[in-house]
Amino acid sequence: MKPHLIELTDKAIRYCQDLGVQYADIRTESQFRVDVNIENGETENITTKTEQGLGIRILNDGSWGFCAIANPKSFGELKEIIEKMIKNTKQYSKLKTNKALLYDTTPNNKVKNYPVKQKPSLEELIKIGLECDKIIQQQKNIIKSNVNPWFSSTEKYFTDSNGSKIIQNYTDTIIEMSASAHESGITQSVNITEGGRGGMEQILENEKCYKSALDISKKASQLIYANPAKEEKAKVVLNPDFVALLTHEILGHPSEADRVLGKEMAWAGGAWWKGRLGEKIGSESLSVFDDPTIEHSLGWYDFDDEGVKTKKTPLIENGILVNHMQNKETAKLFGTKPTGNMRATNYKFMPLIRMACTCIAKGDWKQEEMIKEVKDGYFVSNMKIPSIDMKRYNWSISCQYAQKIENGEITDLLRDVILWDTAPKFFNSIDACGKDFTVRPITNCGKGDPMQQMIMGNGGPSVRGEAIVKSVN
Repeated sequence: MKPHLIELTDKAIRYCQDLGVQYADIRTESQFRVDVNIENGETENITTKTEQGLGIRILNDGSWGFCAIANPKSFGELKEIIEKMIKNTKQYSKLKTNKALLYDTTPNNKVKNYPVKQKPSLEELIKIGLECDKIIQQQKNIIKSNVNPWFSSTEKYFTDSNGSKIIQNYTDTIIEMSASAHESGITQSVNITEGGRGGMEQILENEKCYKSALDISKKASQLIYANPAKEEKAKVVLNPDFVALLTHEILGHPSEADRVLGKEMAWAGGAWWKGRLGEKIGSESLSVFDDPTIEHSLGWYDFDDEGVKTKKTPLIENGILVNHMQNKETAKLFGTKPTGNMRATNYKFMPLIRMACTCIAKGDWKQEEMIKEVKDGYFVSNMKIPSIDMKRYNWSISCQYAQKIENGEITDLLRDVILWDTAPKFFNSIDACGKDFTVRPITNCGKGDPMQQMIMGNGGPSVRGEAIVKSVN
């Protein structure tokens, strides 16, 4: 990061203090991103983008103010917008009856450079992307392949009026792929995302991207000949990739304290378990946590965008709801500590409570043991599209594909399958969690107004429970 940006940031935070604000923090960020889009063997589009700027947040007389500025040239620019923010918060605070209070945290000072074993480059992305595209197209009945490898390198400097000074520098490397097959009026598509926090090793280790390209193309081709499923309530064994999206939608989002308080209800929803901390909301087999310390996941970071040190946070323990994800303000309201989950897409946005890496905890079962005990049910694989109500109570999630389980054996491949139920019924039906704990990358989680798209990790092991299964054309 350019030294003059850090110098301007430090001057701006001192100016906020001189003007007597209750609290202030500044996030200064610089990001470089490269995207490659390959379709049917052709490199359709290459984009490179560089952004840098400051996001300034103040709390003044119980009211929040926020502004962002790209590429500031002088301290005078920052002084002007800080003075306008203070004026606005003074006006707004006259109208407020419930004024914001913050949990008091100690200042942190740290420089963290996250490891990159193999530095990504445009040339390497194109080479890998074309090879994956070629693998996809070699399968029978494939009519369309799409491969989108990309990486971003981010430098972040955080400082606040409490004295924190935190630098975090990291790279994320991702490849998103889809394969579509068609025959006799039936089209089937399968997609996958691979990658994490780090360099090219995140998609190349153990030839991960090439194996995934082959897997999705084979499955898309096979699904052309698969049958739909009949509608029934049944035992289901869910693979870790499907569990990642299920955890994200019906466990992660309702655990965000702003949703629990109803502050997100107008545009992103709430939480059905509001007011139920300490109560049983699932079976004893269900434990859930959020953990920003899981290395190489897209939700790996040491400090959030409030400067809070991260740690593993239990959310559900043996079926009991024990905590929510908290920021400094909600922690004060709930009488607990902030959990390090306050994050923004970039400097342009006010941070929100967001998942880092929310997961169902692993259990003691092997996946094959879970399947063997099912007389009549379904093995459900890989996330697709969620549909969840505003309180995350009623849910349905489609999968890439499913397979019938008959007398403990996997049999017919099934297409166009969705699972649906209510959250409490499904959580209480869980009777087994596997040893095969896996974290999957999520690259497109939206929240807030204006909408912020965030990357993160989600995951868990194979999980067995009961849900309604059906196929939809």
